[in-house]
Amino acid sequence: MAIAAAQEGGRPSTVLRGALLMCAGVLLFPFMNAAVKYLGARYPVPQIVWARFTGHLIVMAAVFLPQYGRALLATRRPAVQIARSVLMLGSNLVFVVAIPRVPLATASAIGFTAPLLVTALSVPLLHESVGWRRWSAVLIGFAGALLVIRPGTGLHDPAVLLLLFSSVAYALYLIATRWVSFYDSAATGIMFTALFGSLAMSLFLPFVFTTPHSALDLALFLNLGLFGGGGHYLIIRAVQLGPAAVMAPLGYVELVGTTILG
Repeated sequence: MAIAAAQEGGRPSTVLRGALLMCAGVLLFPFMNAAVKYLGARYPVPQIVWARFTGHLIVMAAVFLPQYGRALLATRRPAVQIARSVLMLGSNLVFVVAIPRVPLATASAIGFTAPLLVTALSVPLLHESVGWRRWSAVLIGFAGALLVIRPGTGLHDPAVLLLLFSSVAYALYLIATRWVSFYDSAATGIMFTALFGSLAMSLFLPFVFTTPHSALDLALFLNLGLFGGGGHYLIIRAVQLGPAAVMAPLGYVELVGTTILG
């Protein structure tokens, strides 16, 4: 019964709170993306991804460990949490590889295909109801994404294909996040993702580490985790409070910050 109620979307006030959290979360990502684009021209990809997940891990551990203790990593669905973490790591890796080669606004526009995929997949995978208004928003968003991507001229670029792959992985991550939220807390979900990514990239770090060249570079490395971890926590809370098909299209709010920073 609890799962059924959650899938129906809950009370309007709860869904509104989730929508506000979603908007706040996605507004942090342009700062992270701009930092990644800047650092990507100067440092190895594994080092950037390691900094993003390790900073994410440190920040979230400081926030949640005092409250949860060892129960922070206690999950009723370990396989789903690991699968989520793999999807997020894969999405981040290919994004960092691709983003130095494309404009920031173009990369974000391609990333906006993720909400479209979430809306479509939420029907067969989460059994959510998607009305004509949401489908209309999805189709308009998809048309806008195609206008930027221009499939006839841009898909030959490997960087564009990598960004599309990143969007697909991220969409599946959001679907898995919504599903596992019926069993685990948002804190558990975000810690699993951060810990997995940090440990995986730590295996490669000794072979690629490059000392930051300036104080600005060091500051950007240190803040990757804050932007990424904070943004993803707010998104996890959002999809716990409302249907994925409602929350995902709000990702387009990111365009505001992306346009300014780009």
